[in-house]
Amino acid sequence: TVADALRLAGHEAVESRDGAAAIELATRESFELVILDVNMPRVDGFTVLEKIRRRRPTLPVIMLSARDEREDVVRGLKLGADDYIRKPFGLEEFSLRVSAVLRRSSTATQSSRIVSGDVEIDPESATVTHAGEPVSLSPTEFRLLHHLMVNAGQVLSKNHLLESVWGIDYETNSTVVETYVSYLRRKLDHEGHEHVVTVRGFGIKFEAVA
Repeated sequence: TVADALRLAGHEAVESRDGAAAIELATRESFELVILDVNMPRVDGFTVLEKIRRRRPTLPVIMLSARDEREDVVRGLKLGADDYIRKPFGLEEFSLRVSAVLRRSSTATQSSRIVSGDVEIDPESATVTHAGEPVSLSPTEFRLLHHLMVNAGQVLSKNHLLESVWGIDYETNSTVVETYVSYLRRKLDHEGHEHVVTVRGFGIKFEAVA
């Protein structure tokens, strides 16, 4: 089982009998990571993820599914999943991807707040302000903005962002990066000032705007 694989890798694991119990556990206990199967009894994994994100916006979540539909992957990521693993998968791959999500989460929470121009991001409280006003971001938007601001001024390739923000196994023809860049622009770019800039043919960068 997934729980056995986690224990073999040296992690402690708690199993939930169904989706409803998973919601209660994930919002009550202080877990480092939640792994959800899309096809959970009583309440499906997508609904569980949505409920968790409302109460624990920065809790790392990995989705598992035997369904290979691209729409399912996109849906899971839009709801805030940190990674989406398709079944069947090998234990080594699973362990590596769990480690990658935990590593990204640890890096984000250990970083101090970042101020770049009129944008401030605080990983500890998972808050963002723009020109002094709070900005509401989804967990995925937050991770993308944080990674861009940590590397402010550097042009980051699409493949780099897919690996760093969404996980280690992503289709290079996915439009998820462009989609989330457009979300950030709607919330941060005003009056002709662009914070999230596309450098055609190279990638994306964050620019400070005073």
